[in-house]
Amino acid sequence: MLSPAVSLPKEQRRLLRLYSGLDGKRRESLLAFAEFLWQQQEQESAQAPAEASGPSLPEDIPRPQEESVVAAMRRLTKTFPMIDRDALLDRATSLMTAHMLQGQPAAEVIDELEVLFQEHYEIYLQKNEK
Repeated sequence: MLSPAVSLPKEQRRLLRLYSGLDGKRRESLLAFAEFLWQQQEQESAQAPAEASGPSLPEDIPRPQEESVVAAMRRLTKTFPMIDRDALLDRATSLMTAHMLQGQPAAEVIDELEVLFQEHYEIYLQKNEK
């Protein structure tokens, strides 16, 4: 626990307050989303040199029989590190929300996430054809 003497920026205090008000499942989703954004930032930093050598291939990471939506996001982010995360962000967020708040079955959401990532990989390939 942070001592009262530790002064965090306003945004960090707000994030901690919001995080502490969530149940365990939503905390896991928030952390997965934060990880997704962080990986997006890392990907953007590394993307410029990688594009010079031509399009990258997806990693071969098989889908487990039992997988949570959060784990699927992590797997797909690792499978397709080359795609533009900004383009996925709105749709991926709405899919995760449909699962977390509206009860859409995880398997259906994961199927849709896989299609979404594959579609954006196709866009990536079109942009990087030589």
